[in-house]
Amino acid sequence: MNELAERVEKLRRQIEYHAKRYYVDDEPEISDFEYDKMYAELVRLESEHPELDDPASPTHRVGGVALDKFEKVAHAVPLNSLSDVFSFEELRDFLTRVAPILPHAAYSVEPKIDGLSVALRYENGVFVGGATRGDGQVGEDVTSNLRTIYTIPMKLAEPLTLTVRGEVYMPRAVFEKINQKREAEGQSLMANPRNAAAGSLRQLDPKIAAERKLDIFVFNLQQGDLYADGHAPETHTEALDRLAELGFKVLPNRTLASTAEEIEAHIEKIGAMRDDLGFDIDGMVVKIDKLSDRVILGEGTNTPKWAVAYKFPPEQKRTKLLDITVAVGRTGVLTPTAVLSPVRLAGTTVSRATLHNEDFIHERDIRIGDVVTVQKAGDIIPEVVASHRETRTGVEEVYFLPRICPCCGEPAMRDGDEGAAIRCTNSACPAQLSRSIEHFASKGAMNIEGLGPQVVEALLSANLIRNVADLYTLRAKEVADLERMGEKSAQNLIDAIERSKSAGLERLIFALGIRSIGEVAATALAARYKTLENCFAATREELIAIEDFGEITADYVLNFFSHEPNVALCRRLIELGLVTEAVAAPTGDKLAGLTFVLTGTLPNMTRDEAAARIRAAGGKVVGSVSKKTSYVVAGEEAGSKLTKAQALGVPVIDEDGMLAMIEGTQ
Repeated sequence: MNELAERVEKLRRQIEYHAKRYYVDDEPEISDFEYDKMYAELVRLESEHPELDDPASPTHRVGGVALDKFEKVAHAVPLNSLSDVFSFEELRDFLTRVAPILPHAAYSVEPKIDGLSVALRYENGVFVGGATRGDGQVGEDVTSNLRTIYTIPMKLAEPLTLTVRGEVYMPRAVFEKINQKREAEGQSLMANPRNAAAGSLRQLDPKIAAERKLDIFVFNLQQGDLYADGHAPETHTEALDRLAELGFKVLPNRTLASTAEEIEAHIEKIGAMRDDLGFDIDGMVVKIDKLSDRVILGEGTNTPKWAVAYKFPPEQKRTKLLDITVAVGRTGVLTPTAVLSPVRLAGTTVSRATLHNEDFIHERDIRIGDVVTVQKAGDIIPEVVASHRETRTGVEEVYFLPRICPCCGEPAMRDGDEGAAIRCTNSACPAQLSRSIEHFASKGAMNIEGLGPQVVEALLSANLIRNVADLYTLRAKEVADLERMGEKSAQNLIDAIERSKSAGLERLIFALGIRSIGEVAATALAARYKTLENCFAATREELIAIEDFGEITADYVLNFFSHEPNVALCRRLIELGLVTEAVAAPTGDKLAGLTFVLTGTLPNMTRDEAAARIRAAGGKVVGSVSKKTSYVVAGEEAGSKLTKAQALGVPVIDEDGMLAMIEGTQ
């Protein structure tokens, strides 16, 4: 048995060593076949001899059981965020505030990885758990999913007890490969590597998380000892170097600097390298290096006073405008799209960008063949922002949108009440039908997973559907016969369509695609008329009386329900068993008169569920932050809405704070 135990331990050491060479060092020493052979032998031996099992074994990286939900974890040391600066001038203001207190301070200048922040806990050198940042005080236990990340050591080089903080991210190459596969399967594409990483780490099934091949950079010691004798590192740089010795993959491309000029030079250097990195960064972090100096500066309410995050401005690139294509939207609007010579921009390869409308093109004198500047900020769709007339050779072409619909051949006319929009006059235009079905199935509407543009086109081409109601009469066998579907994908789609029946009246009204009716207006309509059938008899006076409705919005609703084909479609949806009644009236008034905005991922419920709880307590949920907003409910990885709330001084609460208000305990 001793020989067997030694063999198991040897295999574990070899597998961990070669995993580090492959995943961390990017210098594999053996083939995948040899690695897989060793791994298979270890799995067999542990299975045959369970008494030799070890929680730190590499075979435990992928758990076998999916979770029902993520448990909450209170962070022993808060995972605070950083104050943002958006220019070198603001950065120098920070340095100027520090200088009188620490005139000779050194700063660590390092990349700000665009991912999901986590805390990793080790006891006696063994990985015992990890959690997302959450609101900084409480996160979610994602230990099973973190085990699937091979750059997280299951066992440290020394038996130390500590907690470290890192940023989980999805490598660009992995992100692009996943999107290629999703596109081929007709699924919606992931927006960017950051969202993809966040979604992957929050999968309840660790096997799915493992397939996403996430990675991590560790950037901080949160708590505990880095040395067996208990002495502490003096600087942040020493701490990171020591973490690397222990087996962690630590932040790359960092430097020490003492002056504003040195700091700015390194920021510019790394900024110029962004396209060549295998991961996304959205800025640089500038932090005091000496740990005792950080204590002198102290902490603010939510952010430390010894560090700031410099955010890169919206990235712009020059490229050539090769052509302009026209798409017909679900409301018939003709939208021009620039076809570009591919360029790497904000973490993705961009070959198309919006041109908005004909007036936009002419105001900026954008011509086919021009050299143009393209911009993409965060998740925003790429757009052409300028043309460079000085580069013209005389072959460039002035562009006008067609006055004949490129899809159905019917006239297209300028929309009088929207000015710039040019719209197809044929309500039966096939392009409008396709886009309408895609909108109906979208996440904010009926949320029919798997019903992407390619699948919609395939269903239409096969004459299996003529409108959204036909979706609910589809059979798995019919769908399975479509190209690139198969029985499993077909059944998954049918199941998703069936689930969507219970989406509710608010989502259904939004899904119908009535002009000017977004999610908030759809909720207001549902609250006013209670059932879809009641909407048929709505009057102009009633509609105008609805809060935030104007005459134009009221006219759009009246116009939609005055067309018999639209009413017939709605009646068919009712007959097919969709939920067409509004949720019950508010059961409480704890939130009466208060307006909420939801942002980020909440720990224990979806934003839709949270919105329902708020409305049931008499509150109102809107989509954007303004001075009139009472509270912003912020979850994991909240974005621009949180930033705006902070700028306007709007109170920010988490899920627990929201529930406490609903339950009357706050």
